[in-house]
Amino acid sequence: MTADLVRSIRFQSHACAELGSPFHAALLARCADDLEAGWVAENLFAPWADASVKACFAEAVPLRFLGALNDLALSGDEPNLTGAYPAPDRPADPDRAWAAAKAAIARHAPRLAAFMTHEPQTNEVRRSICLIGGFLTVAKETGLPLRVFEIASSAGLNLSFDHYRYRMGAAVWGEPDAPVAMDADWSGPPPPVEADLRVISRVACDRRPTDLAQRRRLLAYVWPDQFDRLARIRSAIDQALALGVKVEAGDAVEWTARRVAPQAGAATVLFHSVFWYYMPAESQAALTQTIEAIGARASLEAPFAWLRMEPAPDSMARFEVRLTLWPTGETRVLAEVHPHGAWVKWIG
Repeated sequence: MTADLVRSIRFQSHACAELGSPFHAALLARCADDLEAGWVAENLFAPWADASVKACFAEAVPLRFLGALNDLALSGDEPNLTGAYPAPDRPADPDRAWAAAKAAIARHAPRLAAFMTHEPQTNEVRRSICLIGGFLTVAKETGLPLRVFEIASSAGLNLSFDHYRYRMGAAVWGEPDAPVAMDADWSGPPPPVEADLRVISRVACDRRPTDLAQRRRLLAYVWPDQFDRLARIRSAIDQALALGVKVEAGDAVEWTARRVAPQAGAATVLFHSVFWYYMPAESQAALTQTIEAIGARASLEAPFAWLRMEPAPDSMARFEVRLTLWPTGETRVLAEVHPHGAWVKWIG
């Protein structure tokens, strides 16, 4: 394996530690050590053997690997691996887990390699607390109900954002008995919670939608020592199933051009979260051009908003919520946020 691949694994190990998953940080550190020592990993990393650090990070290679292992652990097909993973009543044991993982990799390499062919589809529900302020802002500034379109939606869990309850510092929004409730370490003023936010239609697409009935793939990308995230996504899956949420299969650029257009009497909102850097540069440019063309057709009676939670343009390590609202086309940064929604610095 190349030194760049190993460096990307170590980089992700540090990121997992900083983002609150010491278990995954430890697994990746041990993986990097063994790769440097000559372990071939049953060729799981062969497609990226000659990739640069930037390419490995852009394709989320270490996260694909962690997801594949976690999926196998969740399946119960490797009891030694499952028993070594953390649980609410069982502390993590990285040494035992890594020994079990290496044995499991030798037995299940084709299965793990197949899982790793697709980029991660985290569908982190807590990102809704980063985005809700943007939806409230659009509702307040336009005074119109919302038509909501999400791209790279995975299973569509954040498409149900208006059915969740949020605590944002001293402010709250949402039904008191909502089955999914979340908060964040909130700084700055609250968003405009007094806005009349009504969603009159919602639809989403993903290149490979995740079937909610097969929830294990979604759970596999949630770090196994973060039990609050696991509980939240399980509740959100149940809610989405009850609401009948559907995600269409489609390419983000083509689907946006075909499905999204301003409509009089409503504010049309296109949104996405932690998706942009998975796209090739040419696709980013094509999607930007498509969105700007839609914005050019907007009016005061038929406004169009582009809401996104993505890395800042000048730093892959800093995440922002940005809103562009047409017909003016003004872009502003609404907030700086944690990539999993743990904290929000609201600017507004």
